[in-house]
Amino acid sequence: MKLGKVEFCHFLQIIALFLCLSGMNLTELSRSRSKPGRSRTKRSWVWNQFFVLEEYMGTDPLYVGKLHSDVDKGDGSIKYILSGEGASSIFIIDENTGDIHATKRLDREEQAYYTLRAQALDRLTNKPVEPESEFVIKIQDINDNEPKFLDGPYTAGVSEMSPVGTSVVQVTATDADDPTYGNSARVVYSILQGQPYFSVEPKTGIIKTALPNMDREAKDQYLLVIQAKDMVGQNGGLSGTTSVTVTLTDVNDNPPRFPRRSYQYNVPESLPVASVVARLKAVDADVGPNAEMEYKIVDGDGLGVFKVLVDKETQEGIIMIQKELDYEAKASYTLRIEAANKQVDPRFLSLGPFSDMTTVKIIVEDVDEPPVFTSRLYSMVVSEAAKVGTIIGTVAAHDPDASNSPVRYSIDRNTDLERYFNIDANSGVITTAKPLDRETNAVHNITVLAMESQNPSQIGRGYVAITILDINDNAPEFAMDYETTVCENAELGKVIQRISAIDKDDPPSGHQFTFSLAGEAANNHNFTLQDNKDNTASIITRRNGFRRQEQSVYYLPIFIVDSGSPSLSSTNTLTIRVCDCDTDGIAQTCNAEAYILPAGLSTGALIAILACVLTLLVLVLLIVTMRRRKKEPLVFDEERDIRENIVRYDDEGGGEEDTEAFDMAALRNLNIIRDTKTRRDVTPEIQFLSRPSFKSIPDNVIFREFIWERLKEADVDPCAPPYDSLQTYAFEGNGSVAESLSSLDSISSNSDQNYDYLSDWGPRFKRLADMYGTGPENLYS
Repeated sequence: MKLGKVEFCHFLQIIALFLCLSGMNLTELSRSRSKPGRSRTKRSWVWNQFFVLEEYMGTDPLYVGKLHSDVDKGDGSIKYILSGEGASSIFIIDENTGDIHATKRLDREEQAYYTLRAQALDRLTNKPVEPESEFVIKIQDINDNEPKFLDGPYTAGVSEMSPVGTSVVQVTATDADDPTYGNSARVVYSILQGQPYFSVEPKTGIIKTALPNMDREAKDQYLLVIQAKDMVGQNGGLSGTTSVTVTLTDVNDNPPRFPRRSYQYNVPESLPVASVVARLKAVDADVGPNAEMEYKIVDGDGLGVFKVLVDKETQEGIIMIQKELDYEAKASYTLRIEAANKQVDPRFLSLGPFSDMTTVKIIVEDVDEPPVFTSRLYSMVVSEAAKVGTIIGTVAAHDPDASNSPVRYSIDRNTDLERYFNIDANSGVITTAKPLDRETNAVHNITVLAMESQNPSQIGRGYVAITILDINDNAPEFAMDYETTVCENAELGKVIQRISAIDKDDPPSGHQFTFSLAGEAANNHNFTLQDNKDNTASIITRRNGFRRQEQSVYYLPIFIVDSGSPSLSSTNTLTIRVCDCDTDGIAQTCNAEAYILPAGLSTGALIAILACVLTLLVLVLLIVTMRRRKKEPLVFDEERDIRENIVRYDDEGGGEEDTEAFDMAALRNLNIIRDTKTRRDVTPEIQFLSRPSFKSIPDNVIFREFIWERLKEADVDPCAPPYDSLQTYAFEGNGSVAESLSSLDSISSNSDQNYDYLSDWGPRFKRLADMYGTGPENLYS
């Protein structure tokens, strides 16, 4: 007979109650067998524990057990008291009968047992009749928790092609029920999804492969669903599930293979060295290190011309040029290229050789190439004494193409800006075009251009280094500008200067200069020269003492000869100043004028006198300037200053016909001589000529010309009234086409003007139309 969950719980409660009652009856039986009249040392009401089922779902309090003392005669004189964990809140006791009940639903997973204390008291005296006793109420477990995978979901990996039974991962489920009581916590594992590829051990939860030769290239990932069921997997047990994602990891079980047995590429012969010719790749279904490959050229006629490298990112073979291509020398190459895996798994050698071969044919295309010089650099020499047109050397270039087009030569003038050289366009002979100077430029580096006659855009470049040979064409001279002095107290034989020479030339054996005094100075009594034979000479005094009053400067001509062939010479003058020296022979002053000053007057005193004289002069100039400023009258006073003043007249006037307001004759008479008015604060610099008279012409023309003349005068006249003033001439003229529009005399005038059109302008002009209209309807109404 099958029991439901509720019926099973009730059955367990009845068994526990029966066991408790049986224990109490045995205790009372043992007490009745004790000898009467013997003093009782210990009451027989000590309990180890009570049992109560968890998760009780009834409406009445759950009976736990009964406390009873042999002192209790059933007359109500004994009172039972319960204390400890859960007393009064979870567990209550009937103080008269000692029955214990649980008032709340208990969960063993929250608390497995409760420790309480019981005591029997005399109801009248409230004194204990039994010693306090401690007991335990243990919660009896039921299967109310399903297994759980606390670490799920799981991910794992296993190598492809693994044998059957290879462990993948272990899953573990935990059950919160009591593992020591019944089968509530005994879990069994099973696989719900993932067959037939994987299996799981029921007791351990270890997942293993179940099929051989699983291929990652066919399918690389599997999703498994694992179930854990308690009660040893029996019916009525609770279960939980988790997912396991298993990924097949790669092994090197696929050899590389070229998609094609042969390839062909066309390459221009002008492609530079280290350029990429082609990329080819052997296909390998593996990934990662198992797909890494090596490429090499194993055969062919291009072993020294091409090389192959590996692109580590794409695992492609890169064919590159390592020597220049020449279509005229060789038009095609054939290569045998091998691709092989770097790492080979010995377990899969039977699947075939882990390498493959392919043939690559490279066709070299002809390109129109520029002329090529026979040498990368030509070295030539020429003497700086060479005449214009002297042949220096010859360069040669040829067209490397099969057409062998003729070549014409020229010099790149950016490398020969001064045009020192010329080249024959046909023969390549280089000649001098100007005199050369080694001292200006010792080496000329020029570029020669070779151009194909049939295709001028093809230009080759050759480089020529022309060294200029030296000749002795520069005379020696002093190495520097010497400042030579001799003391007044110099003695005979004193060396006052050591001189040397330089020469811009550069003889192969070095310079060797000879020094001597020029002929006119060879027998002077003041100084002599000693050649030191080391390209230097010493100037020596020939007498004792020199006086600045007699002669303050001496000029000594020195003759210098170089060692060139032929030798060159020059005469250089050494200036020697006579100076006053201290005791150490150091010059103090070399001015002869100092001796002309009066005796006893020092330099400091002279400076003080000069400073006083300058001060007096400055004071005199200041006084004169101040007096001149006081005498000068002001240009104008404030009352008469008309600059930036605005005078406004709000008088409309009567027009040009109104002669009472002002005299029109002054405006109409243009023949009156106008006085030039100048600015009083500026001295005129330009005097204007008188203006010619005007003929009698209509007033409007007259005034237009009048205003125009005034404007031109104001523009060019620096003596005109203030520069920021504004002159306005607004002359209306004598007549008007519309005549007078004044309303004062419109009614009385005999004007022929018809104003009937005002009635067509709308109601706003009705009043005007009534006043000035001539229609019968516009008469007085």
